[in-house]
Amino acid sequence: MRYIIVGAGAVGGTIGARLHEGGHEVVLVARGAQLAALREGGLRFGTPEGLRTLRIPVADGPEGVALRPDDALVLAVKTQDSAAALAAWAPRPVAGGGTAGERLPVLCAQNGVENERLALRLFRRVLAVCVWLPSGFVEPGLVTAAGTPVSGVLRIGGYPAGDGGPTAAAVAADLAASAFDAPVDDATMSWKYTKLLGNLGNALDAVAGPVAGDPLDGLRHRATAEGSAVLAAAGIAHHDPQEQAALAGKAMTMGSVPGVGRSGSSSWQSLARGTGSIEADHLNGEIVLLGRLHGVPTPLNEALQRLAGAFARAGRAPGSLTAEERQALLEL
Repeated sequence: MRYIIVGAGAVGGTIGARLHEGGHEVVLVARGAQLAALREGGLRFGTPEGLRTLRIPVADGPEGVALRPDDALVLAVKTQDSAAALAAWAPRPVAGGGTAGERLPVLCAQNGVENERLALRLFRRVLAVCVWLPSGFVEPGLVTAAGTPVSGVLRIGGYPAGDGGPTAAAVAADLAASAFDAPVDDATMSWKYTKLLGNLGNALDAVAGPVAGDPLDGLRHRATAEGSAVLAAAGIAHHDPQEQAALAGKAMTMGSVPGVGRSGSSSWQSLARGTGSIEADHLNGEIVLLGRLHGVPTPLNEALQRLAGAFARAGRAPGSLTAEERQALLEL
């Protein structure tokens, strides 16, 4: 199986690098400064084992890849970029006839719970991947993964239901042989909703920076409590985020990457790179949407969604919350 990694950032870059090191055929799909860096100098990949440079084939989009029947697409862009990426890849021809949407599986290795619905509109075969992968991408050409002895836990299942059949089993086997813990689980979406609860603090991390021991830290727990109330009202199955963290902790611990500092959450990294967009609309915004649909108030998640979006659009640096903005959050 060849893996086409659509989005060679922190998550996609790590998955692609580890599969490549495991002997699997990989193509990284990137854009902008990341594309230029990968083409010029290869992917610099840092783990607790050290920093190395990997020469992995890279493409700038669907036109740069001649698709084969044994390909699997791994969608690893942020949710706000998913619709455009899926629309570009789905109609591409596959050798022997048919299109990617008709013939190839797409794995949604992303935060949030909207990507699978978007994919199923255009692809017949969709796999959900719940990603627990401490990784960083701030500098073009450099991706880091701090997990050890495995780089992350990638729980795989079918969408909308089921265990994903032989394709999921084959992908899980490849990942398990490439420095990942990769269980197959027919309840993967319930774990993705659990991860969503844990990601509701990403916006706070992005705008305020580390808040441990700060009064703002209580807002993280309040945002999660709002999310739990919404999921309960909507009748959506999920687990306790602490249970999920404990399971991940059995598989890996956090190490350090020699010569490279630690970065913040994926939302923090978006602000650090100045991308102009952030995933809060599909993290906090998912809770806001469900709250409106089911009559549950979500004032804190709405405020965090709005504030993170404003930061991204204005190009503000992570952690640059003003005293006035801080007070407004505390007064909610």
